[in-house]
Amino acid sequence: MTDDRGALGAQAWTVLQTAERLYGEAEIEAALDRMAAALTARVAAVNPVFVVVLNGALVFAGHLLPRLAFPLELDYVHATRYRGAVTGGDLSWLAGPSLPVAGRTVVLLDDILDEGVTLAALVQAFRDRGAHAVLTAVLVTKVRSRPVDLTADFSGLDVPDRYVFGCGMDYNGFLRNTKEIYALP
Repeated sequence: MTDDRGALGAQAWTVLQTAERLYGEAEIEAALDRMAAALTARVAAVNPVFVVVLNGALVFAGHLLPRLAFPLELDYVHATRYRGAVTGGDLSWLAGPSLPVAGRTVVLLDDILDEGVTLAALVQAFRDRGAHAVLTAVLVTKVRSRPVDLTADFSGLDVPDRYVFGCGMDYNGFLRNTKEIYALP
């Protein structure tokens, strides 16, 4: 298994060298500032629960949350359709939320709105748990048609309908830690 991951890591390095940079650090920071201002205006006074969708939104949340200067509670879920692959499959729940959300405003933080299937399922799951409101905030929205009717309430940047990675989004489990956002050629 270690040899396979090593080969994938080497492949990821090659991909990074040939990928197209879509957004640099300054553009991402500006988008995070805009999102923080919009979120503050919308939920600062309602005692929200922010729920990070792992693993992708971990980096996004780490950059966004310190920009929010109001009390909030933080939770996470680990639900995925990718499991290290570049195409989605069935939704797999690896860890559920721990905080009660009945009557509360929930803000789901995810790295990307792509097809929307995972995020739509999470929105419904929190509605089923009795959340007063469920809002979605994504670092990037892929410009494409979706099999579900979902638009993010808060979105930082638009990306083309290509495979993108960086700032929490991965390539075969690697490159989440890049400070910029890239697309495969």
